[in-house]
Amino acid sequence: MSDTKQRPQTSPRSPRFYGTGIPYLEGFDLSGKLIVIEGADSSGRSTQSRMLREWLEGSGHAVLDVGIRRSDLVMDAIAEAKRGHLLGKTTLSLLYATDLADQLENRILPAMRAGFVAVADRYIYTLMARDLVRGASREWLKELFGFALVPDLIFFLDVEPELLLHRAFAKTGQLDYWESGMDLGMGGDMLECFEKYQTSLRKHFRQLCEEYGFQMVDGSPDADTVQSTIRKAVTTHLKKKRQSKAAPAASSVSG
Repeated sequence: MSDTKQRPQTSPRSPRFYGTGIPYLEGFDLSGKLIVIEGADSSGRSTQSRMLREWLEGSGHAVLDVGIRRSDLVMDAIAEAKRGHLLGKTTLSLLYATDLADQLENRILPAMRAGFVAVADRYIYTLMARDLVRGASREWLKELFGFALVPDLIFFLDVEPELLLHRAFAKTGQLDYWESGMDLGMGGDMLECFEKYQTSLRKHFRQLCEEYGFQMVDGSPDADTVQSTIRKAVTTHLKKKRQSKAAPAASSVSG
């Protein structure tokens, strides 16, 4: 008898997209999951993504680690543009959309077809919230990100701007130009711009929470406490999926 841990199975389903999807990717089912963790920089998002991935792997799931600005196609171009503050906000938005579309086509969907759980450290919602702060049209953003796959679960780590400021300084000793909204010319010094930008970003995230069905998680406690909340929700979701898969078989026997 093999002692290899068996990968938990889920029933395949047709992918759902927010808009037109990727038109030439049709006629397939997904047996994997997409779990998204959103939040501002220093909200604990990357730590929670890592902890969730390790827990899922320990539970026997094959896991794919994804996030924004990880496409081999454009990630270097985005990094270069941000370093030199070279591009306008619309061009930068299009680059980020290209980055995510490339990952979706070449990494996320193929992995999910093979039964992987994709854990995304940020998804389209960070990009939308950032662009909304910078004056983008909500309808334009919905059209732009219409290719995006609808996730199975979305968590938003909600943290007060004052705590984000403290964590940012504790982590790097300085504030990031973009995460302080310095490109917006909000006035005042960098600390004041950071508070104004993060307050506005949080407002837009909360609006997206209502629209897209995020699960809002208090990101201010220690990492283990936050992770416990996330794991409970993931466990409940996976359990429901297993039960819904078993239900038709039980029904056919009773008939």
